[in-house]
Amino acid sequence: MGILIGRDTRVLVQGITGRFGSFVTRNMLDVGTRVVAGVTPGRRGEQVWGVPVFNTIREAQEEHGNFDATVVLVPGPDAKKAVLEAIDGGIETILMEVERVPLHDALEVIAFTRKSGVRLIGPGSAGLVSPGKASLGIFGSPEELARVAFIPGRIGVISRSGGQTSTLCWNVCKAGFGISTAINLGSEPILGTTFPELLPLFQEDSETDGVAYFGEIGTVMEEEAAELIREGRYTKPLVAYIAGRGLAEGIRFSHASAIIEGGKGTAESKVAALREAGAHVVDKPEDIGPTLANILRAGDRG
Repeated sequence: MGILIGRDTRVLVQGITGRFGSFVTRNMLDVGTRVVAGVTPGRRGEQVWGVPVFNTIREAQEEHGNFDATVVLVPGPDAKKAVLEAIDGGIETILMEVERVPLHDALEVIAFTRKSGVRLIGPGSAGLVSPGKASLGIFGSPEELARVAFIPGRIGVISRSGGQTSTLCWNVCKAGFGISTAINLGSEPILGTTFPELLPLFQEDSETDGVAYFGEIGTVMEEEAAELIREGRYTKPLVAYIAGRGLAEGIRFSHASAIIEGGKGTAESKVAALREAGAHVVDKPEDIGPTLANILRAGDRG
């Protein structure tokens, strides 16, 4: 079943006529996503890969009804306006595949989505995919990658890194499993949806048996996830890898938010918290798949 998206999800693309918008739209169509319409101001009447383009979301809704999800592919300074338009249009899932969003804009839209009950993935997220069903963003294609990294299955994948999302999926599939839903959280300093907020969704999904996670230094998401596990709100196997061990305080690593300050956000503190809560933390990312195999097969024998 997966989480957040499925075969019946009706998708809108904001910024569809740009080069990247056209590329992402083609990718989603190839995966089987129901891309119903796109929006670019001033481009009504055009088509992108057969998808009709409108000036506004309201115009698109007048002809095609409501949408379940939207992919925002506009430049960072325009992202706030696009997200607010999507919220006003009643769209419940928003992927911000946008980087370099002004911090005050990101804070405003995240606060507004939370107040409105809207699920925001990103900013700076490469997307999410439920293989064999649908995707938002770039994951799930091309076919040669899908055959080895995006095989339908029963393992959820969450990654702080966009590039490592595909690698982690490949590692899980190489171990003999498939993917229920894979999600890249995003690259910006603050995020609309965090690691611990996704775990209960996978807990409720009857077709997810466990979760693989790629994390990094910075933020306290892993400590919050550990608390959630201790509270019994996530009980399925969780296998995690935390990048950036041994870096000194104040050194930036990978994403804008991956910085240790005041003794918080270290790889060591994250690893300790997760292990104390009962999660399995590996020393190398390539150990995630084999560790999942050992855990789940041991459970089958039990």
